[in-house]
Amino acid sequence: MNSAAIRILIIDRDAKYREWLRLHLGILYPQATVGTVDGTQDGALSALATGRACEVLVLGAHFGASDDEGDPEGLEQLRTLRAGDAAPIVLALADGGDELTAVQALRAGATDYLPKRLVTPARLKASLDPPLQGLEPAPAPQAPAAPQCQEDAEPGKPARRLPTPLATGHPAITGYEITRKLSESQKAVVYLSESRALGKEVALKVSKIPCEDRAKQALEREYQAILAVQDPAVVRIFDHGIEDGYEYLAMEYFPRGDLKARMHVGVTESEALRFLEKIATALAVVHRAGLLHRDLKPPNVMLRENDNVVLIDFGLARLLDVSHHSTYTGVLRGSPYYMSPEQALGEKLDPRSDLYSLGVIFHEMLTGRKPFVGNSAMEVLQQHVNTAPPRLPASLSGYAPLLAQLLAKQRENRFGSAEELIAACVALRTGNRRRAQSAA
Repeated sequence: MNSAAIRILIIDRDAKYREWLRLHLGILYPQATVGTVDGTQDGALSALATGRACEVLVLGAHFGASDDEGDPEGLEQLRTLRAGDAAPIVLALADGGDELTAVQALRAGATDYLPKRLVTPARLKASLDPPLQGLEPAPAPQAPAAPQCQEDAEPGKPARRLPTPLATGHPAITGYEITRKLSESQKAVVYLSESRALGKEVALKVSKIPCEDRAKQALEREYQAILAVQDPAVVRIFDHGIEDGYEYLAMEYFPRGDLKARMHVGVTESEALRFLEKIATALAVVHRAGLLHRDLKPPNVMLRENDNVVLIDFGLARLLDVSHHSTYTGVLRGSPYYMSPEQALGEKLDPRSDLYSLGVIFHEMLTGRKPFVGNSAMEVLQQHVNTAPPRLPASLSGYAPLLAQLLAKQRENRFGSAEELIAACVALRTGNRRRAQSAA
């Protein structure tokens, strides 16, 4: 069967989850038709049970024990499908359930069974690729095996392999045309790339470390962290996968660059305050989603065309325990120039740690200098813990109380939340405006 004729139908009760699945299945299988059905609608499976409405059904359902001691909803739905005339490929995505219900689901007609909490694009592809091979004609002998996001192969022709990316040593990522390198760290390289599936430029982040086991799949952890936040203040992720043992993320590209480059050009006092408020607003979104960023610094703050900010690089982000407002750092990671005292000491963190990092950025925007520098990372960290921040010039003294609260050594002396900081920024900006009007 030609891949363009494949119809994928998603049934789930959660509208956001349906849209997430639709987006990623559309990227994985760009020539297929992907539709969604609200799982709360009566008779959602009726068309499938009586006719061939799709070739692939992604069924999100509850597979835990039911209240009336009957079979779980998901098993009942699978049996309904098996009793009908249609026989689609069925991928069961389970809420609840255990090993026993997984076996029961497969016996009831599911092609594969995945707990929802473990679903990633790579796992969707691994579950659907084998049965789809039975629907599509076998590839020509010279064609390579179907890789992640293979969308540009013309009928009868093998998929084109890209040349090896610039100076990386790791393989090319199928479906992405490398333009140039944007940045590089110890663990990953970010390229400006053209996504043929999306038809636009993306930032392609490729790990430099072979993915030998799941413990090393740092980009997947970053991907899962960003999925918890659906907001323009956080970078949008388009694709995640592994090719030839190397992880990659495809995400939004920001032509205007980052805050670090903007600071090199120069930032006025009013612009610094405005950026402070916008970054605090972005942090409020992240914290409400139950995350700590833990690596806030100017290169991780990107700029949109309208000067709005976007947070990127959630590789060190960790879930926030809302009941205790803390999370353990485990090992010392992050940039020493922007690290809070408690992070430098390896203590448990809360949102006020991200606010301290933002205070360091604010000081740097105002003065053009980092508050703490030294000949080694350890020297800088010791200053974060023990040394008072340098005093602002007299011309900037109006910002001193705000900055002192951001950079307080004891977190209980800082702003309690990003929302409190936003309110303080608004009050200071309003006061500055009134003073300027009075002087005029």
